[in-house]
Amino acid sequence: MWTMVSSPKTETQTQTLFGNSITTSRHHGQLQRTRKRSKISLSLKTPAASLAPKCHKTTPSSSVQSKNAQEEGIPGEDVKILVKFKSRHNYIRVLEVSREAEHPLRGSRLLLLDAPGNIHSISFLFKTLTNTYFDVFATLPPIVPPGPLAILGFGAGSAARILLHLYPDAILHAWELDPSVIQVAREYFNLATLEREHQKRLFIYVGNALNATLPNGFSGIVVDLFSKGSLIPELQEPATWEKLRQRLKRGGRIMVNVGGSCVEAESRLRDGKFLMQETLKAMRAVFGERLFVLNVGNRKDDSSLALTGDLPQHDAWKKALPAPLKCYVDMWKPYSA
Repeated sequence: MWTMVSSPKTETQTQTLFGNSITTSRHHGQLQRTRKRSKISLSLKTPAASLAPKCHKTTPSSSVQSKNAQEEGIPGEDVKILVKFKSRHNYIRVLEVSREAEHPLRGSRLLLLDAPGNIHSISFLFKTLTNTYFDVFATLPPIVPPGPLAILGFGAGSAARILLHLYPDAILHAWELDPSVIQVAREYFNLATLEREHQKRLFIYVGNALNATLPNGFSGIVVDLFSKGSLIPELQEPATWEKLRQRLKRGGRIMVNVGGSCVEAESRLRDGKFLMQETLKAMRAVFGERLFVLNVGNRKDDSSLALTGDLPQHDAWKKALPAPLKCYVDMWKPYSA
């Protein structure tokens, strides 16, 4: 984009590029060029660095640096666009963040599916855990009965990758509405390899996730359903949660990303904090007091996860989890409207 500003003594042209803006000024007949670095702000439907200070031991200075780096965004020169196109359902972009970037997302690939730039999937080359809400999803298997798990809103497979790695006996049935997202996941997020290595443990279906069903039910359901930068409207309806509850095995649970104020919607009418509250109210209508919330943002309403069922005994739950995930157990609190 070029912007021309004219005056008797000065002419200025500004060219904005991905990651940099270059300003050219002509003053008293002399040409001057200045380069200004810009940064790219991204949202992970929960803040990317928010879990690290809460769940892992860090010094006060490192926590502040991590938070500041997240809020300031990623320098544009540290981000590469690998693919960008519009599908029937999404505005798909895959970004690669340099391993040299001073940001919690360094060394990652990111899947963006909406205009505001909310991150729907994240994958690191040399590690499985992400320090995001996807790690919290991986605490579900030890507190549900044996049996298959459902993932509603597969994206590029961030949650599935962690679950398959940590739980060798886990069987996952995953639903994704957009076939283009699955295609991108296979090409840029190693999903094809994951499918090949776990042919009897990972089953992916293209279609409406709310129609997910198995003859004998699911032991647990992970819900991560967003469209155009906000929770889908069906999640604000108690009837949806009653339908999902009926698809659980006896003793099964549902864990949900309910978003929050950090989620930026394409429409101003779809406020993230309001939709989080309405979704929790709808869940409360079905599950009553057997509903718990984990806040994962820097502020209370940034973003939250919800869990149904009686709160498990903490010590037993922690004992069944890998060491990096134990800390999330203590973060669950009873839901209060």
